[in-house]
Amino acid sequence: MSSLGDVVHTLPALTDAAANVPGIRFDWVVEEAFAEIPAWHPAVDKVIPIALRRWRKHPLRDFTGPEWRDCRNQLRRSHYDAVIDAQGLLKSALVSRLVKAPVYGMDKHSARERLASAAYHHKIPVARDMHAVERTRTLFARALNYRLPASRGDYGVRDNLVRGKTTHTRGLLFFHGTARAEKLWPEDHWIELARLAGAADYPVWLPWGSEVEKARAERIAEGCESASVLPRLDLMGMAGLLLEVDGAVAVDTGLGHLAAALDVPTVSLYGPTSTRLVGAYGKNQVHIQSRLGADDTSDPLAMMSSITPGQVWSELQPLVAGGG
Repeated sequence: MSSLGDVVHTLPALTDAAANVPGIRFDWVVEEAFAEIPAWHPAVDKVIPIALRRWRKHPLRDFTGPEWRDCRNQLRRSHYDAVIDAQGLLKSALVSRLVKAPVYGMDKHSARERLASAAYHHKIPVARDMHAVERTRTLFARALNYRLPASRGDYGVRDNLVRGKTTHTRGLLFFHGTARAEKLWPEDHWIELARLAGAADYPVWLPWGSEVEKARAERIAEGCESASVLPRLDLMGMAGLLLEVDGAVAVDTGLGHLAAALDVPTVSLYGPTSTRLVGAYGKNQVHIQSRLGADDTSDPLAMMSSITPGQVWSELQPLVAGGG
């Protein structure tokens, strides 16, 4: 149901299922902020938005209100052969039980929240030391009884979004925003990287999703004349721009995973999180893990600072110059 990265990471499992179970179709329950994404996949029939993040701010009002009743009724009125909880959290497990169908999910040793497994009729073991995409692919394969393909997962959404699109806009997207402060890259590093890009004739575009991110984008743009702040974009708008530009640089953020899903050449920067478990997954992806290591959490801000603009540019330049 959330977050953006988790939603994107689930897409390859649907591609696998569609290739191995003839005629299979999915309805997808997803947080309203990410409801655009499941509809991009050809195996998805209906997207059912849910607003737990918003409703829990006023639970007494909203969990007895018309939006909650409508969502619950949508889940109950259709016939389903199975429900798969791809997220493994207590909230997603509880929502899965609203549907009158067998519920499949990871067992207590595999689920992200151990208690979630108590809600499932079928508890499936999935190794925890796998990449998030491969964990979800494994869950679907075991739930739906097909052999997991040995090939790299295919998100299955790029073709639907391209649809003959040929526009190219020379430039780079910098995804500088992330939910956790320890994952941020220093602003002076972004400015120096933008200057390196500008010297190579690559304009830099700075998106934002909150007032804090907008202010940061404006400060970066003030420090480099080749950088510009974008207007606020929805996910479809961001996907369209990703398909036009030469490449992207991202901290550990959902938009970086969206870039990976669209095969956009991207360099992603990681400090306290492991690229092995959650690194941007797909073609044309380069990870830079802080030299201080993901296991050394004594000073996470120093982790990100240790990644230099020159290091990022040396990885990005050949990636975008070669067109991925």
